[in-house]
Amino acid sequence: MSSINFPNPRTHEFSEWVLIGKYYYNARDIIAFGGELTLENLRNAYSRGIFPWHIEGFPLPWFCPEKRAILEFSELYVPKSLRKEWQKTKYTFTIDKDFAQVIENCAQAKRSDGGGTWITEEFINTYVAFHASGAAHSVEVWDENGEIVGGLYGVDAGGAFCGESMFHLRSNTSKLALLFLIEHLETRGATWIDIQVMTPHFKVLGAKEIRRKDFLDKLEEAQKRKLKLF
Repeated sequence: MSSINFPNPRTHEFSEWVLIGKYYYNARDIIAFGGELTLENLRNAYSRGIFPWHIEGFPLPWFCPEKRAILEFSELYVPKSLRKEWQKTKYTFTIDKDFAQVIENCAQAKRSDGGGTWITEEFINTYVAFHASGAAHSVEVWDENGEIVGGLYGVDAGGAFCGESMFHLRSNTSKLALLFLIEHLETRGATWIDIQVMTPHFKVLGAKEIRRKDFLDKLEEAQKRKLKLF
């Protein structure tokens, strides 16, 4: 298995367009194409602020967006109804109890744009192994019958949590999983999470977009703190 020699996102000249086959595609957020989805490549990527995102018909793209979405815990906005539900919740929350079930549910979740999932079988198998290595983590939400009803997963990039995907089988359970995660991370000294790209869901909660350079600065600062998140 070959290692990918990722370019430095700070100095790399991102292309506006890239030629794949006969067609040109916008690539201002993509730092590399192709290579194998291995644990080594994932570790190297996340430590540099890069993440893979499968697109059907493309060699595997590796992203470092020019506008990066993050959620500062100090800027978190919890709507009154959600806060009330969080305070009275009867759900049980766990960390890393069933990573495989979480990512499999995330792969099956319907997207608001109607598109297919980017979490392929290869992604599931590789991230389950990534979890077993101690790098990827999950939050699970369980109902009173012990059935999983929501959750999320992401990657510890050396002291900064990079959110990957979330799902819900009951109303608001993915949001409750996020609130549980934030409370946990705050006890470990973290002050923000990477959510990669903005979504309406996260925008409502107070997320914002920052420049690529500013994100990389924040990531380096977090890594220097050597926080043990899990």
